[in-house]
Amino acid sequence: MQVLEVGQRSFAALIAGAGMLAGGWFLLPKAWLAILRLRPDINLLVVIAVIGAATIGEWVEAATVVFLFGVAEWLEGWADRRAHRATEALLELAPKIALVKRDGAFLEVPVAQVAVGETIATKSGMSIPLDGVVTVGESAVNQAPITGESVPVDKKPGDAVFAGTINGEGSLEVRVTSAAGDTTLARIIRLVAEAQEQKAPTQRFVDVFARYYTPTVTAVALLIFLVPPLFLDGEWSVWLYRACVLLIIACPCALVISTPVSIVAGLTALARRGVLVKGGAHLETIGRLKALAVDKTGTITEGKPKVQGVELVDAQSEADVLRIAAAIDDHSAHPLAKAVVACARERNIAFTRAENYQNRSGRGAEGVVEGHPHFVGNHRFAHELGVCNEDIERRLADIEGKGQSVVVVGHRPHDGCKGGVIGIIAIGDTLRPNAKAAIAELHAAGIVQIVMLSGDNQRAVDFIARQVGIDEARGDLLPDEKVAAVKALREKHGVVAMAGDGVNDAPAMATANIGIAMGAAGTDAAIETADIALMQDDLAKIAETVRLGRRTLAVIRFNITFALGLKALFLVLTLLGHASLWLAIMADTGATLLVVGNALRLLRVRSSKS
Repeated sequence: MQVLEVGQRSFAALIAGAGMLAGGWFLLPKAWLAILRLRPDINLLVVIAVIGAATIGEWVEAATVVFLFGVAEWLEGWADRRAHRATEALLELAPKIALVKRDGAFLEVPVAQVAVGETIATKSGMSIPLDGVVTVGESAVNQAPITGESVPVDKKPGDAVFAGTINGEGSLEVRVTSAAGDTTLARIIRLVAEAQEQKAPTQRFVDVFARYYTPTVTAVALLIFLVPPLFLDGEWSVWLYRACVLLIIACPCALVISTPVSIVAGLTALARRGVLVKGGAHLETIGRLKALAVDKTGTITEGKPKVQGVELVDAQSEADVLRIAAAIDDHSAHPLAKAVVACARERNIAFTRAENYQNRSGRGAEGVVEGHPHFVGNHRFAHELGVCNEDIERRLADIEGKGQSVVVVGHRPHDGCKGGVIGIIAIGDTLRPNAKAAIAELHAAGIVQIVMLSGDNQRAVDFIARQVGIDEARGDLLPDEKVAAVKALREKHGVVAMAGDGVNDAPAMATANIGIAMGAAGTDAAIETADIALMQDDLAKIAETVRLGRRTLAVIRFNITFALGLKALFLVLTLLGHASLWLAIMADTGATLLVVGNALRLLRVRSSKS
């Protein structure tokens, strides 16, 4: 019987040893590299534990450790691939072949060979292969891959379309504006991939912690192995076994993977919704957001101001006022300037571009029109020039009290001439339909204070703020005054975001902890410079981003707490002799599985509109 038992044990040891050798091929090189670098890691801990277990004859448990550690390693790789695969799936949205018009006929051509300026055709139900501008046809296009919004958007000649979006029932001909590698979709995928590789602060902390944690645990295990037998009459085999158990349970697999998988999942979930976050650091920051500053034009309003009326002061007709204003504003890209020029053209008012044009940032502009110096600008600029009398002040107050912007047009004071106002142009913008609901969502998401910062007049800004429920409104701000306002918010609340168009608000956005660009689809500058770019002009996306950022932080905190708590529990069980090698590795593998599953839940978080 004894011979039989010895034979069975020898056979079990042989099988287990073979399993250890087979599974150890991927462990030993990594452990040896850790020794050469003098940086103990997970692989070295496992190898030491396996050798220790084999030394005292626990062959089966040693083989079990190797097998289950391999399972844990596979889980980590699977989780990483699963989180990244969701982003890589975006690559499949854009067709690889395009119908290109050449010599009067449409030919199938690989998208990489289509040049900017060529015309492509997109039939009903097809994905659009490249960015471009519609030249022929009308249709409704599902832009969800770019904006996250699946409601089709009507497209007609002159409208922009994006690669990867899905054409509706109509057929379109599109003039290509971006090569295959430079489309909005390609840039989004590229930037998301770069963001996923950037380590968030929590991840960097965990990496540093693990760097010191692993050698510390190794030293503690060595003490557990040596001290009891040398000084407390303990059995060498018992305490060697317990030291091996400690090495296994101390493996920081779940701890190390807890943050990166959560960050990648969060970034990918937001990218699916048309929100491009430039890295885990920004995702963590938005999760701690306390206050939000927003621009008015293009953020709270549609950003499509129109002339509502013209009041005459010292001009013969509205056409005279619009002609002078348009001559100066034709130099500017400011939304109000564009509205003035558009109105003049709609009324077929001829004008000649002003000479000696000078922009007055945050105020207006000047130029020589028809041989005389003129100005256009806001209430503040007119007041600074000294051309406002009591009647003009009253008129301006009446217009501003209706929530409208004013463009004062007049002769600029020069060479002893006092100058004067010739007319006042009233310009109105439409509130975004969901602005009030979006502000309420932001408050519900935990934003303590929302402040509107605008260069527009204070009365108009107050009017808009009251309509949508914004906490505080500040108008008549110059760019540097917006920067100062954001700094004050940071001092008060700590973490502050600034949302604007990504260009005009660039200084204030750079001052905030997080700069959020609205409606960045197709806008290279906004996509490249903002910390967070919303592909769609939807204020509610900010609230959605904040919620998902907070949820990501909560998942990370839970994962780290769970991983460390489990380690602490098994440390106590090990010292008391109630933990075994196989139970330790099962606990470590189970912890990794739970942490990964918890992180990947972020990919399944539903949109607030779902």
